[in-house]
Amino acid sequence: MNILSTIFKPKSMKKLAPLLESELLLLQDLGIDLYTIALCQHAAAANGTSLYAELIAGEYLDETRFHAEVARKLGLPFIPNPDPACVQDLPGLDTQLAAPQALRMQFSSRAPLALVALDISRFTALSNRLKEAPVLRKSMAITTPSAIRAATWAAGSERRARQATKQLFESKPKLSSRIVFWGRQGFYAGLSLGVLLLGIFTAPILTLMLIHIVLTNFFLAGFCLRLSAMRRSGKTHGLNVDLEPWDGPFPTYTVLVALYREAPVVEQLVTSLNALNWPKSCLDIKLICEADDTETLQAFRSMTLGSQFEIVEVPFSLPRTKPKALSYALAGARGDFITVYDAEDRPHPDQLREAFQHFRTSPVRIACLQAPLVITNARASWISALFAIEYSGLFRGLLPLLSATERPLPLGGTSNHFRTKVLKEVGGWDPYNVTEDADLGIRLFRYGYRSKVIRLPTYEDAPTDARAWVNQRSRWFKGWLQTWLVTTREPKVLYRDMGVMNTLIFQVLIGGMLLSALSHPLLIVFIGFAVWLTLTGALPLTPMAATLFSIDTLNIFGSYLVFTILGLDKMSPPERRAVGRRWLLVGPYWMLMSYAAWKALIELFSKPFAWNKTAHQPTRSKDFS
Repeated sequence: MNILSTIFKPKSMKKLAPLLESELLLLQDLGIDLYTIALCQHAAAANGTSLYAELIAGEYLDETRFHAEVARKLGLPFIPNPDPACVQDLPGLDTQLAAPQALRMQFSSRAPLALVALDISRFTALSNRLKEAPVLRKSMAITTPSAIRAATWAAGSERRARQATKQLFESKPKLSSRIVFWGRQGFYAGLSLGVLLLGIFTAPILTLMLIHIVLTNFFLAGFCLRLSAMRRSGKTHGLNVDLEPWDGPFPTYTVLVALYREAPVVEQLVTSLNALNWPKSCLDIKLICEADDTETLQAFRSMTLGSQFEIVEVPFSLPRTKPKALSYALAGARGDFITVYDAEDRPHPDQLREAFQHFRTSPVRIACLQAPLVITNARASWISALFAIEYSGLFRGLLPLLSATERPLPLGGTSNHFRTKVLKEVGGWDPYNVTEDADLGIRLFRYGYRSKVIRLPTYEDAPTDARAWVNQRSRWFKGWLQTWLVTTREPKVLYRDMGVMNTLIFQVLIGGMLLSALSHPLLIVFIGFAVWLTLTGALPLTPMAATLFSIDTLNIFGSYLVFTILGLDKMSPPERRAVGRRWLLVGPYWMLMSYAAWKALIELFSKPFAWNKTAHQPTRSKDFS
């Protein structure tokens, strides 16, 4: 094809695969001109894909029309919508989710039929084969790759749902949250409660003093950890990064988005995902919906989605959780890398490129990258303003500290990027853990892998009213409780996997955070009671009492101060202006956090796997996104 050499430089030409005459005529019969073919050949060489993939991704070629024309030229039947009931769920079926090429259909009244989906490069070979063995025409038909995937999803749906629910528990039972208290844990929990009650009745002053000291030390350790993050040099509020040029080839990147009752944000989500700066032919975006969520499914089907999108329907089974949906879709992930977004997310267009740049220059032990989450509706209410401060301190302060020192890093629920092979190796997501992100981050660390943070953010809106915030936060606390229980089931194994220092940091991050939230009102009551007793002269100010009072005061008001300064310091000036003076309400915010923690503790026993759904609406904020 001489036209190629007139359009592109010789060094680009060297990468281009030859196009046979029959394949060229096939495309021309479909109205594809030579210039378009040349452009897509060049894109295929640059991206490491195929001519067919680039023609489909560029919307120059319609998948159904192409395969119908292939069937006509080969003299074969064309079946655009094969019946999944005729597809057996045999071992190896799921390979057709990643690379849909052929599917065997079984019938009760006729011979089996092989359904074939062709890439352009295979057209001539099959045509020649049919000429050599015409008898094959009786047992062969043409369909589309999308039709093969759809039939494969449907045929293996029950088996995949069982695997998504049970696989981690059956293969790694002690890493699963399916059982809340594991044997010995229940025994020691009951024993500890009994000893505590006995101590309160027999030596109340001493017992309460010991409890107070334990809680105070956990609170103080958390305060010191955040103080270290605050003192760490380097502000990150710019959220910019210099990306190195990359000429390809590009690996396939899978994007998983689990949705449930999210019809209002469907259009915003698709717009954000379409903006990702990654070749569409190398994108595998799975929109994962519950099969009975007709409203969300209809919202997607009413839109014109590009070839990079695929709607995955998850059949109903319990627990109905986000990690179960993600695990279900993992079977069909085509990418070397995977990222997870939420329905309301607006990721930075270059975020995949930054993550890929880190992955390709890092050792395999760097298995996960966490992007920062930035709240864009801080102006909406005092709750969203404090939420914005909290997220700024966490994702741009604390997590970068843990990343830089290679400590255990509890992931955020969205915008984490994985090496697909490693994600599958460690068991994927726990369908029974309602804060699957933190659990997976700790499990990766225990397997010897490390997580890092990147700079380019994902924008999202925070809940604006107390009820929605408490429902979301109580689910998070419940999941952190599950994660703490799972991780501490075997203390000796935990120390072996993580080492003493990392185990202590885990206890501060998860256990300390939980205890701090639960005990926060108690410490405030103690401070007020101690002040009242001292002022009235009812309590002499002993060295022990003075020390505890001073530490408690530091814990409460120092933590308020570090929480606020850490968050505001990492924000950009527009973000700080959006927050305004509502940072003064940090005290009520922490009391609300304590309420959510107690609610989570109760739910851990009454409904451990219930997913408190957070409703989302399209963003109205244009401040930072």
